[in-house]
Amino acid sequence: MSATPAMNPSKPPAAIRSIPTSATPGAATSAPAEAAPRRRRAMAPLEPVSARARWLLGAGFFVLFVAVWALFTLGGFVSPTFLASPVTMVHEAVLLFTQYGFINDIGMTVWRVFGGFVIATVVAVPLGIAMGTWKGIEAFFEPFVSFCRYLPASAFIPLLILWAGIGETQKLLVIFIGSVFQITLMVAVTVGSARRDLVEAAYTLGANRRGIVARVLIPGAAPGIAETLRLVLGWAWTYVIVAELIGSSSGIGHMITDSQALLNTGQIIFGIIVIGVIGLISDLAFKTLNRRLFAWSTL
Repeated sequence: MSATPAMNPSKPPAAIRSIPTSATPGAATSAPAEAAPRRRRAMAPLEPVSARARWLLGAGFFVLFVAVWALFTLGGFVSPTFLASPVTMVHEAVLLFTQYGFINDIGMTVWRVFGGFVIATVVAVPLGIAMGTWKGIEAFFEPFVSFCRYLPASAFIPLLILWAGIGETQKLLVIFIGSVFQITLMVAVTVGSARRDLVEAAYTLGANRRGIVARVLIPGAAPGIAETLRLVLGWAWTYVIVAELIGSSSGIGHMITDSQALLNTGQIIFGIIVIGVIGLISDLAFKTLNRRLFAWSTL
């Protein structure tokens, strides 16, 4: 008969020793049911802030800016000849609206900006889409467009005055020249950077060349094109002031030129602030419209 091996009471069997400790009932109940929410790290790189904090911080800078401005002007550190105080600026603003019809100047400037910008958009967006879609068209137009993009719009003002006079056409052309080449090249880059896998997938599903442009390239580039138009609209405001500084009888730039001759820095500052406010409003309106039209682009 073969004897069975003796059991050592001080050492558990191998089957028992192989059971992991995590399988015990106590370990199962000690694990957390769900992960704790991540705490926000204040002032950490790329850490987002709430919408309320963003508005408060943005408004806080404006308050700080006005406070420093008032300190230097009302405190006598800067002569009123060179920089008017906020109080003087507000007084001059009231005079501009009540006695000098400044609201008409604002309307003329806004009309010129959007008029020239819309004309540039109508020309530049289709051309940019064609350049981004067909590489032959891009090779034909891109060198000339890139060349003209570096030419300052203000350099064309003497020629435009000779060609179109000092009327509204000359001012619209200044804005058109300053915007059209920028929009064209940026739209071409946006359309040309479309994902190749989406194009190949559309071909696989039976799309033709026209369908690729209408159903893949243009919808995919639409959010980028809208963002391009928003940025260039801001540049258009700088062009209109340059156009109105020379040979103009109305507009915010004309008012700034007249105020410079009278050394009225209060009116000059107010004109600059009005331009910034209108530009900020148009920028926010563009952002809101883009978010509603292309909400899917942020998903």
